[in-house]
Amino acid sequence: MPIKVLICDQLPLMRDGLRTLLGSLPDIDVVATTDSAMQTVVLTRTHRPDVVLIGFAELEPGLDLIRRLGAEERPRDNPPHAVVFHSDYTDAMVADLLCAGAKGLVNRDATSDEVVAATRTAARGRTVLGPEIVDRLVDWFRERGSAPRAEERPEVGGLTRREREVLQLIGRGMSIDDVAGELYIGISTVRTHLHRIRHKLDLKDRAQLVAFAYQTGLMREAA
Repeated sequence: MPIKVLICDQLPLMRDGLRTLLGSLPDIDVVATTDSAMQTVVLTRTHRPDVVLIGFAELEPGLDLIRRLGAEERPRDNPPHAVVFHSDYTDAMVADLLCAGAKGLVNRDATSDEVVAATRTAARGRTVLGPEIVDRLVDWFRERGSAPRAEERPEVGGLTRREREVLQLIGRGMSIDDVAGELYIGISTVRTHLHRIRHKLDLKDRAQLVAFAYQTGLMREAA
């Protein structure tokens, strides 16, 4: 089945360019394009896209749209995955978008190959960050002197030692297979730990796990 993509971007040139690029690929079906957040929600209900590409000049409309898409009733195995395109991410913007549930953060000047890769990666339920975003995250959390210590957050205190280790490795961008190899445990065991972590912390997906690990200081603890 082709990946169903819905494009919501305020710029006609960007909408048309994304439609032309992605629509030319045999494994991607661009089901609709729009410049309206409200229309995106309606089109999502109609077309059930796998990926929604979002481009807004301001942060708040994009954040609100991602939250609304996440609140939509959909089959559990086919959630809408949001990939955001922006030209100037701030530190706060990156954190807010990840916590809201964005599956991808990509710069507007990304190459065609990067856009296609981001779309395909998000469709598989994996989080994708542009190289500039990764650098920004690393610099941000290395330089922040006011990041809370992990033990200051009661939620972190409810995690076992192994769960903290798994979460820290996920925060470093490791796959489930990589985590299993690093800790010398089975893949199914890693999945069980992640399920328990998400349940304890009330987090939905990998993006929120990564954001939590950094915001609570767990990544500084692991450094």
